[in-house]
Amino acid sequence: MILFTLIGLITAISIPSVNISPIVLNRLVSISLIYCALLSFNPLYLTSLGSGISIYGGLYHISSYSLSIECFIFIIASLILIPWAREKQNSILINNTFRNGTNILKTTSIRNPIVSEYSLIILFTTLGACLLISSSDLISMYLSIELQSFAVYILATIYRHSESSTSAGLKYFLLGGLSSCFILLGCGLLYSFTGLTQLEAIYSFLSCAMLNTSEESYLSVFNDISQGCILGLALIYIGFLFKISAAPLHNWAPDVYDEVPTIVTTWLTIMPKISIFIFLLELQSGISIHINSLSLNNTALSLLLISSFLSLIIGTVVGLAQSKIKRLLAYSTISHVGFLLLALSIGTEKGLESFIFYIIQYTITNLNTFFILLAFGYLIRESTFNKRKSEEDQDIRFISELKGQFIQNPLLSLSLAVCLLSMAGIPPLIGFFAKQQVLYSSIQNGYYFISFIAIITSVISASYYLKIIKVIHFDLDSDKISLGNPNNRIVPLQNSHVFVIATLTLVIILFIIKPLILLNSAQLLALSTFSM
Repeated sequence: MILFTLIGLITAISIPSVNISPIVLNRLVSISLIYCALLSFNPLYLTSLGSGISIYGGLYHISSYSLSIECFIFIIASLILIPWAREKQNSILINNTFRNGTNILKTTSIRNPIVSEYSLIILFTTLGACLLISSSDLISMYLSIELQSFAVYILATIYRHSESSTSAGLKYFLLGGLSSCFILLGCGLLYSFTGLTQLEAIYSFLSCAMLNTSEESYLSVFNDISQGCILGLALIYIGFLFKISAAPLHNWAPDVYDEVPTIVTTWLTIMPKISIFIFLLELQSGISIHINSLSLNNTALSLLLISSFLSLIIGTVVGLAQSKIKRLLAYSTISHVGFLLLALSIGTEKGLESFIFYIIQYTITNLNTFFILLAFGYLIRESTFNKRKSEEDQDIRFISELKGQFIQNPLLSLSLAVCLLSMAGIPPLIGFFAKQQVLYSSIQNGYYFISFIAIITSVISASYYLKIIKVIHFDLDSDKISLGNPNNRIVPLQNSHVFVIATLTLVIILFIIKPLILLNSAQLLALSTFSM
């Protein structure tokens, strides 16, 4: 369905007589993504689906697990497109003047040019994410991750007039290309030592090779194969850890997230991570279930635990020194990646359940946080117009720009406080239960030291979340108080934007009242992972 939507929209845009406005195109893409979610949800009732079916010669594996995650991705993608319509309405100011009978296009304050292709790029990267989740072959895995990555590179540089956005996109492209090289080199090593590209076949080959290690003639051959596969697997893991900005491969993330527009950061910080984490889950589950080699399992486990430890430390400590809000949220994301990698490394059903639930709550909380930042940007820019100052970038860059916003926008301020407290793991919000599940699973499986580090870093990270709350609610801006809001011109926001913020905030707050919906869903997905 998503492929048909892409073909239809590209054809419609290329026809000169057809004029589709960016807002209409955005709404069409949102509707198509919701319809794709319904199509993905419908096959879940098929009993014949079982543990899954392979399609296209084994390149992709469709299961109830992958269909459920695809449904979740489609819904989140359609939600992320909602603020873009508001972005387009006030994105450019153009005046036509006539001089000596000639029509001269005079552009004033070109800030965020209307880009009709934004929605199409979203479709491309969503398609890549869904293909990556269902990939069961090294070739399809690499092509899927590159389809997603190239679309994200273009998305980062969507505002071509912006020097910072172009610089961030170029940095993202170069470092993303480096990580793709690691993944490709790892795939090449696995193929050279096994002669196979399908993941299930590689698992079976290595398992059968282990059965013959008792014979001396097979021992040296298996050692060579094992060492080569360990190196290839390590390179693949390093490439994926690079792409999810896990420490110590995180340096690109704060710069890119800060320099690209917030509307793009919303996508970068959520969607690519979901698909890569889910694929890492499938890869890690396949290794732990099908292969009994301690060296292979220990290599993957060591990489995940080391990266988790460094992500927890760096994401927390370096985040304390940040004055720019998107850089702070980037380090916050790195800290959350540490929790996700810890849950991923556990390998039990309880660990996978906590991993899936943490992804769901991270997506909901992070999405709502950036939606609120976008809303604050629109509102602060509107007050700037009222003061007759020159128009500046609409994005909130510094934490100090939110000073005294509780006086102007109390509901948005409270919603942002709820999201930040949930990220910090304050009960009874949804973030607390996610961290509790991860820590409970890790302690239950003997990871005492890293669990202790996770608890300490979670407590420390609460300080920079509280710093933002303090600036919003208690640091008053005398200019804003004196200005007030005489004409009640306060909400240049779409109703859909406001509705999504309200709904996600209520989910974060009221999760404790009805927790079984998300918890049972995470448990079923974890059980289906072991049955694949």
